[in-house]
Parts: sequence; structure tokens; C-alpha cells
Amino acid sequence: MVHEAKDFSALIGTLKGLSDKQLSAHLGLYKGYVAKLNEIEGRLREADPTSANYSFGEFSELKRREAVAFNGTYLHQLYFENLSAAGGLPSERLQEAVKSSFGSWDRLVADLKGSAVSTPGWVLLTRSRIDGRLHTYVMYEHHVGLPAFQDILLALDCWEHAFMIDYGTAKADYLKAFLDNVDWGVVDARYGATVPHTAS
Repeated sequence: MVHEAKDFSALIGTLKGLSDKQLSAHLGLYKGYVAKLNEIEGRLREADPTSANYSFGEFSELKRREAVAFNGTYLHQLYFENLSAAGGLPSERLQEAVKSSFGSWDRLVADLKGSAVSTPGWVLLTRSRIDGRLHTYVMYEHHVGLPAFQDILLALDCWEHAFMIDYGTAKADYLKAFLDNVDWGVVDARYGATVPHTAS
């Protein structure tokens, strides 16, 4: 298949605390991951798997970086989708799920911030298909750190490219801006899609 970048240009000029220059640069980087994913998948169709070698080989290197480009594409897509100037409040069902899993909403926010300063990569809020609870996980690069059987509810990009233009090294200020712009309706819809429905 051919992967296509979604158009998130409508976010430019609408978000609180994230400048047009910052967003434009970030969107350009996202499109680069999409292009690289298509390139890798195309080259893999032609590469010889019998030449694979742990030390070095075209097929081996392509396979090692495939997940980087894939997650670089789709984690960014999730990130931009869960941003909106409208912001809004989380639904009652999402608040209940957060309270059950973290103890309180404030504890979740503290967890997100603490996780964000613990990684140069990503923080993901997920619902586990194993225990049904919400969890946060930190990821290094785009493909290291996410346990199996997780449905992603919220993607927080903690790479420097997400905030350096606006905030330099003041990551905490970026995290505040991010939380001010989270579209909790999107997060709630993702959560609702993961919760098993019982017959009435």
C-alpha cells in the first residue's frame, strides 16, 4: 500500500502556545516519515532476504528501520489528531477510567508530565487489553518501549522537534501547552472504541 500524509494544516494558527513556525516544521517532519516509510517498504519488496546479516545487509537494515518509519508516521498522526484549539473536558466515562487506573485526574496529569521528562521520545496513554486499565508508557525512538496488547488513547510527542522552536529547553512549558490543546473528545472516542460492548 501507499501511505499518505493526512492534512493537518488547519491546526496552524489555532493552537494555544504552539506557533505557526513550530507546527509547520513539525508537520514537515511528519511528511518526511511518511515518505521514508513508503521508500523502505518499496525497497523491501526488491531486497534479497537471503542476504540478511546481523552485522550488516540491505535487507537487515531496512527491516531494522521499518518500524521506526512506520511508528514515526502513525504516532505523529495520532498526535496531531488529538490536538485542537477547542480543547474541552474529558467525558465522565473517561474521567472514571482515569480515576480507576490512576486514582485521580491530577495524578494522571502528574504521571504524563513525569513520563515526558523521562524520555526524549514519546509518552503514550493506553488502554491495556490485558487488564482493561489505563497506563502510560515512555518510548525511546519511535519503536522502543510500547508493550504488546495496548490501544493508544493519547500520543504526546516529547522529541525536541515538537517544541524547540517555541520553548528551547523549557520542556515543562511545552507540556502545559500540549495539555491546553488536547482534544479530549478524540481521546474519549478512542477509549470508547476499545471498551467491550455488552448486549442490552
